[in-house]
Order: sequence, then C-alpha cells, then structure tokens
Amino acid sequence: MIYNIRLSITHHYDQPAAHGRQLIRVLPKTIPGRQQLNTHLLEVSPLPNRRVEGLDFFGNSVLTCTHSAPHEDLGISLTCHVAMTPPLPLTDLSPSMASLRADWQKARDLSPSSPLHFLGPTARLISDPDIASFAKAASDPTASVTENVIRLGEALHAAMTFDNAATTVDTDASEAFRMRRGVCQDFAHIMILGLQSLGIPAGYVSGYLRTLPPEGAEKLEGADAMHAWVKAWCGVAQGWIEYDPTNRTLIGTDHIVVGYGRDYSDVAPVRGRLRSSGGQSSTQAVDVAIVNAA
Repeated sequence: MIYNIRLSITHHYDQPAAHGRQLIRVLPKTIPGRQQLNTHLLEVSPLPNRRVEGLDFFGNSVLTCTHSAPHEDLGISLTCHVAMTPPLPLTDLSPSMASLRADWQKARDLSPSSPLHFLGPTARLISDPDIASFAKAASDPTASVTENVIRLGEALHAAMTFDNAATTVDTDASEAFRMRRGVCQDFAHIMILGLQSLGIPAGYVSGYLRTLPPEGAEKLEGADAMHAWVKAWCGVAQGWIEYDPTNRTLIGTDHIVVGYGRDYSDVAPVRGRLRSSGGQSSTQAVDVAIVNAA
C-alpha cells in the first residue's frame, strides 16, 4: 500500500520575528520491512539562511533551519509517498510481568532502541499516583506483558474522551487524566506513565494516520493532524510493540511513523527559538490518501 501524505504547518507572529532556529521533524522514517519513504519534498518559507538535514539520537529525520531576517509568518509544507507493508499477526512472545523487570535490568545496550531510555521520568513525564493506581487496576499480574499493554490501552480508551478543545500542547498528563479528556498527545503521555509505573519501558511515537477510512469503517480520531501513539518494550523475545490508545488498536498500515522518543518534546513537529514580541498563532493540516492499494 502506498500513501500520499500532504502536511501544511503555518506559524503567524503578531510582530516580526527574527534570528530563529527551528528543528523540524515531520518526514516519515524508513523502517525495513514496515514502511519505506520514497519521493518527498519538504519546503520552508521564507527560505532559510541555512538548512541542514540530519538524524537525531533516536534516528528521526531532523531539518534544522535558521532565519536571520524579520518575518511575520513561517510556513512548512511536506509532500511525500510512503509504501507500507502489512504487519504479520501479533504473536505473543512476551514474558510474565514478574519476569520483565529482570529482562531490562540485565540490559547493557544503550543504543537508541534500548529499553533503558524509556523508563522515565522526563520533563513531561512526572510520575502520578492516580495514573499508577489506574494502571494497576487495569493490569493482570498473571497475564503476559503484551496482554497488559493492550489491557491498559483499552482501559484508557474507555476512561478518556477525545476532545481537541480540552487541552493544549503544554497540558501535562496529570491534568488531562484528571479531566479524563484530551487529544492523542495526552492519551499517549498518560499511557506511557501508566506502563512505566508497571515496570514496562514505554515511549512516544509521532506520525500520521490515514485520513479517510476503508468503506464501512469509522474515521480514526486525530487523523486531521499529526498523530501520536505509544511503543512498549515487552521483553527480549517480543521486543517493541506499538499501541494507539486514542483509537483502541494495535498499529497497522494506517499508522505511518515519523519519529520515536521519550515524550512529545523529543519528536515535536517544530521546535526552536526566535526573537519576537507579542503572541503567535499556528495552524496544521494533514491529508493521507491511498495512491496504490496493491
């Protein structure tokens, strides 16, 4: 299956901004056996004084742009094709909950995919006793780690309401959980905290969702903007699995990965600094359409 992805992000500044440096993470990854980034065009307006493409620690594509001259608007547009390979049916190879801790405690690997990076805390992931209690109540100590990841995702989906007006990008997980409302970023942060409280390494995934569902299926929540879900480490034999608590589903070909990180800050679409005064506003639009379903 091949998708055509179109993304548009605009930032408008009340007063002209200058001396800006932005890190842009919007380009899908190439993941062998899962997704292949083919043709792509990533443009920034106004043209930056300096433009450098590279990879961050977690292997995510990062475009670094600097703008010296004052500008009132910053525009980012992406068009790309991504070929997706359907995943194999999930086979549960994960250990019991009691055995998992021994697995990651023996780990000595500090590569980007090591579970040791995903045990928390971070600036956005501060342990919360209410989330930990919720996770404990949803878990089954006699079940496998993979089963418990799914159990927590389903419980969180049932407890939370998707509401794109309830939170902002700066809302912390504790507040969103208290309200039981939020967007995909909130669902993901809460689930990560819950998994980590159970001793399951977990991280944040940024990406895109298929905009229009197959005939007869419901549209997925969060499909009109960049999306977020969770990855969880389920032991040496199982490795990482990914789960979308916003839509109560394991990841399939409808989810296209842009980046992996510990929390939103590691994979924010646009992050940086500039000199300005006054406020600013932002818009984001995403369209993910099938080019070839073969």
